[in-house]
Amino acid sequence: MTYVAPVDEYAFILGQLFGFGQVLGADRYGETSFEDCCEILAAAGKLSEEVLGPLQVAGDRTPSAMDNGVVRTPPGYREGYRAIAEGGWIGISAGEEFGGMALPHSLRNAVNDMTNGACASLGLSPLLTQSQIEALEAHGSDHLKRVYLPKLIAGEWLGTMCMTEPQAGSDIGSLRTMARPCEDGTYAVSGEKIYISWADADFVSNVSHFVLARLPDARPGSKGLSLFVVPKFIPREDGACGIRNDVRVMSLEHKLGLHGSPTGVMLFEGAKGWLVGEPGGGIRAMFTMMNSARLGVGTQGVAIGDGALALAEQFVSTRKQGTPPEGTGDTINGHPDVRRRMQLCRANLFAARALCADVAFSMDMADCTGERSWDDRVAFLTPIAKSFGSDIGVETALACLQLHGGAGYIEGTGAAQYLRDAVVTTIYEGTNGIQAIDLVGRKLADSGHTALRVLDEVAKGADSAAATMPALAARVSAAHEAVEETTRWLSKEACTLGKQAGAVAYLRAFALLLGGHYHLRAAAEAGMQGPRHALAQTYCVRSLSHCASFTREARHGAGDLY
Repeated sequence: MTYVAPVDEYAFILGQLFGFGQVLGADRYGETSFEDCCEILAAAGKLSEEVLGPLQVAGDRTPSAMDNGVVRTPPGYREGYRAIAEGGWIGISAGEEFGGMALPHSLRNAVNDMTNGACASLGLSPLLTQSQIEALEAHGSDHLKRVYLPKLIAGEWLGTMCMTEPQAGSDIGSLRTMARPCEDGTYAVSGEKIYISWADADFVSNVSHFVLARLPDARPGSKGLSLFVVPKFIPREDGACGIRNDVRVMSLEHKLGLHGSPTGVMLFEGAKGWLVGEPGGGIRAMFTMMNSARLGVGTQGVAIGDGALALAEQFVSTRKQGTPPEGTGDTINGHPDVRRRMQLCRANLFAARALCADVAFSMDMADCTGERSWDDRVAFLTPIAKSFGSDIGVETALACLQLHGGAGYIEGTGAAQYLRDAVVTTIYEGTNGIQAIDLVGRKLADSGHTALRVLDEVAKGADSAAATMPALAARVSAAHEAVEETTRWLSKEACTLGKQAGAVAYLRAFALLLGGHYHLRAAAEAGMQGPRHALAQTYCVRSLSHCASFTREARHGAGDLY
């Protein structure tokens, strides 16, 4: 199958759905035009289709492996990664001072969609490095920026995120890795970390590990954690690699999916590290990286689902079985249930893609305006985008596997790989359950002010569409009413158990509503007729209709669970 990048989709989303001119009009982007952005999207699409797409199956069938202590990546990955790095795609949003393009987050998000849709195992690597670049730009010392950023931005070095430990899992406050001060101002970092994506690779000269650890006098819990950068090779002042550090990959995990991406168990044995940010400020610094990665993971889920859908569309357009209704052709694409599944996948993917794009756009507006309200909007939407994007990726991959019938269960078809690859997106960077708990906890802690402001946008959009698309607007308005009522209830609810028991349902309801909002806007922008109007109909009737039941579950409480 040939991967087809969503270049035109992003041109529509950025140019017509979100009015990207607001971002490009800012001084920070100089003379960058929307036409320039479209050319960038086209170039990223060409890279993804021609260079990365052919690596999708190869990486699955020839996984990364350990060879005498060296991590060997699949055939073609070296060339694919070099194409990404040499094209400047890793540093697309990084500052110009150290070699980045300083382009909007929205473009970086679109490029990540394309690279991960083409080959998620390899596309994951730049995503992690980009997140580390962002954290170093925000929290690194001048020395760390000077040494690390040029290498990370150029793609000469990889960046990782080392948080999880065997005894801790998602309980960050239970981390035990220690960092002892050394006389030269560095730290000796010791401990074991697990589930480290892209722990090493044979196509870069160095790996920069971000490690959460405790100082000897640190307070217990998450507030006692500090962040350290611990390189595989200790850099010299000129940035060249020096001696080998006391950090190694003990083993690689045998995973359900993303076989091309090496996920390692890491051992730090007094490894030399440098403090990032302030002592005890590890969570704040690391979460700069994590929040960027969470958007990336939501987008990755959408991208994998998109790849699965493209494979299914090819299959149903050629597979002949049964007797389709008259006038619908002679392949299974004519059967009503096949068409229902395909259209529903398209509609849900558009909703999830638009949501992730909204987060990236809001990041850009925060940078351009300096207004706190945009930062608040990013913080609120991020857990929703991460969860919805990854959930829809899995649901789409599963639906597309079923569209292949028995052939989908056979590895040679390629459908199963998309499902296996998609599952982990619901787990890493915080499981979707944790995202939902964060949403009803910290994100509603402002008495729901930010949530209600977003809901007000939805209400105004539905009112605007009422004259031209009354039936669809009415469905969005009804869903809005249910979500707003639930938001106000959760904002006042004192029972933590009850809020957490309904958290996943609330997140899904909010995501579904936002999807309806984007579909309404898309149909209006496209002229309220044709494919986008039909897609909006499918979404509002077949997906948005579940919003009411999710809001009821969100308010149900936890009595039946204990």
